[in-house]
Amino acid sequence: MFDKRLSHAEHVRHYTITPGEECGWEVRLEEDNMLRRHDSYQDWHRVERALALFQREVDELTSRGWTLAQRIEHDSVPSPDSRNR
Repeated sequence: MFDKRLSHAEHVRHYTITPGEECGWEVRLEEDNMLRRHDSYQDWHRVERALALFQREVDELTSRGWTLAQRIEHDSVPSPDSRNR
């Protein structure tokens, strides 16, 4: 759903939002191979807020010289209904 890896000098940040194993969504931020955030949400509105935050951070970091290290094709945002399919 959302998968962005950015790098700058020796630093890497990896942002992901993926469907959870049973239901809901998993929100993760890894920084220099350390897990900084890991949340599981059932509520789509919380996922939307996390996604907006991640997108703002990615935009801010790229404006400061960070580069997109990996672009994943599936970073489109599905509707909440598509989670149940």
